[in-house]
Amino acid sequence: MTKLTHRLAGSLETLAQALRRYGRDDGKVLVLGGVRSGKSRHAERLVAHHPHLVYVAPGLPPSAEDPEWAARVEAHRARRPRHWTTIETTDLATVLRNATSPLLIDCLGTWLSRVLDEVGAWTGKSGWERRLDDRLEDFLAAWSQARVPIVAVSNEVGSGVVPQAVSGRLFRDVLGALNNRVSADSDRVSLIVAGRALDLP
Repeated sequence: MTKLTHRLAGSLETLAQALRRYGRDDGKVLVLGGVRSGKSRHAERLVAHHPHLVYVAPGLPPSAEDPEWAARVEAHRARRPRHWTTIETTDLATVLRNATSPLLIDCLGTWLSRVLDEVGAWTGKSGWERRLDDRLEDFLAAWSQARVPIVAVSNEVGSGVVPQAVSGRLFRDVLGALNNRVSADSDRVSLIVAGRALDLP
């Protein structure tokens, strides 16, 4: 291969990488990571360039009964730029369908925990499996149809030991399956480990 061919090949690869990055900025991104891995901060950096952004917080609101959780929520709030709009809801499907601005959803793990509670999974309420399936499929359909840039954060739950409690195993299994489905319909997936981002092919 000649020197000219080498230079041409290198230029084409650089252009291809730039085009891939450009396309990904306007697509759907899933950011996975363990607890305190830096996944939220990474996701916030990915959307920092948007002049208008909706931050979707589907977790439990802060409460005086759980000061540790309240401190976590406050730390997240303090990091958000003032020009971001925050929506606190578990109705992610409706938010996705009505979105006209880029979205940051943080995170799918806390959302799933609340949905499991809402459908009666923790108490074994009759029909909870069907209600859960309906909620998940509604979200996944809305995710697939969304036409605004979206970054969703989720917990990577496949690297730990099998939880002893039935509730823990249920949460891990459902979230793992949900992450797979969201990943399959995302333009980019990143795994955050100790603050470092690994782009998954």
